[in-house]
Amino acid sequence: MKKYQWYIVFIGLTLSITSFISDSKKLTIYLIGDSTLAVKSASAFPETGWGMPFANFFCNKVLVDNRAKNGRSTKTFISENLWAPVVSELQKGDYVLIQFGHNDEVKTKASYTSEIDFVKNLSMFVQESRAKGAIPIFITPVARRSFDPDGKVKETHQVYAELVRELAKSSAVPLIDLDLKSQALLQEYGPDQSKLLFNYLEPGEHPNYPEGKKDDTHFNELGAREMAQLVLKEMRTLNFPVLTYLVK
Repeated sequence: MKKYQWYIVFIGLTLSITSFISDSKKLTIYLIGDSTLAVKSASAFPETGWGMPFANFFCNKVLVDNRAKNGRSTKTFISENLWAPVVSELQKGDYVLIQFGHNDEVKTKASYTSEIDFVKNLSMFVQESRAKGAIPIFITPVARRSFDPDGKVKETHQVYAELVRELAKSSAVPLIDLDLKSQALLQEYGPDQSKLLFNYLEPGEHPNYPEGKKDDTHFNELGAREMAQLVLKEMRTLNFPVLTYLVK
């Protein structure tokens, strides 16, 4: 009886150790960027970063590690020591999805990054990811909700999105052009219905925003899911091996 009990304990320990090793070797998709994809606190809901629903696309063999932070640019992501921990943890075969531009391009913000430095910082993300055997992927900044008087969606990241496209081409980095894809989606919804994708609330509609909210940059849960699906669709087009781990 004691021999049998010891055998059960041994099997249990073996399974636990195997499970731990398996978990520690999970393929990881790192998300780095700004508030449009970041994980939000409960006090910010229904504001939702697209990285939140994106994490639900993959089975438990993949870890989606969302390091994006509100208000960050390439400059502040580096200077605030948010990038270095990612590099230290990168393993061969991991992915790094890189989406910046919203805060880099605004000259009135402390996060402002010149065009030259923006390209330099993006290049560093690529070089240091590749040095660890990881796969960097550029994502152009997702569109803001902006329409002209004729109801045509307006380009809101013209300069910095183009810098990402040019660097992707010259550095042979896979590109997800979320700027163009999200513009097309907003055009499909139109000037009025597109508000359904953003954090638009009437006074008294939500306890987190008692005075209401009109936000043309940040998404609600529906908008975040739509943007995450655009990213996934482009990943399918690029045919990344990690897609074999999508939830069936």
